[in-house]
Amino acid sequence: MLEIEMKFRVDDFSAIVACLTRWQAKPEPRHEEADHYYNAPDRDFAKTDEAFRLRRIGEINLITYKGPKQPGPTKTRTEIEIPLHEGNAIAADFLRLLEHLGYRGNTVVRKQRTSYGFRRGAFDMHVCLDEVDRLGRFVEVEIVAPPEQRDAAQQEILAAAHELGLNNYEPRSYLRMVLEANGKD
Repeated sequence: MLEIEMKFRVDDFSAIVACLTRWQAKPEPRHEEADHYYNAPDRDFAKTDEAFRLRRIGEINLITYKGPKQPGPTKTRTEIEIPLHEGNAIAADFLRLLEHLGYRGNTVVRKQRTSYGFRRGAFDMHVCLDEVDRLGRFVEVEIVAPPEQRDAAQQEILAAAHELGLNNYEPRSYLRMVLEANGKD
């Protein structure tokens, strides 16, 4: 599957929330996410434009691989996400396993997220309101779709972003921005 998304820097969420309410989008409870990024022993993911992380949402643990970005007006890349068992001990064991295999911890990106899900056109769309530690507020507009629906999904995201009044596009990942803020890029 492809993760097709756009991210926008915003000062305030109120106009976005008002529009999402008019669209009858359903919010999930606000929660904290901690994304632990790792680099492979055989290549530098920053150079290959890949990402590998363990996402912690409370007790929930998710392993995610993101492939290189594909050309186009949105950030589009292969995404593979696999759930692990829940709990702190499982997360600690998994991170210890990675280190034994030669993976190097890169950084941890922490954010408060409220996600809204709804149907738009032929797609399930998510709009995430993120407050990222040390970076500020962002809105992500996302669809996960098979490769053959990439172009249609991109057009749906562009239209939704326009209707939401989003115009301060941020092409960098949170990981890239945190690394730059820490002087590690």
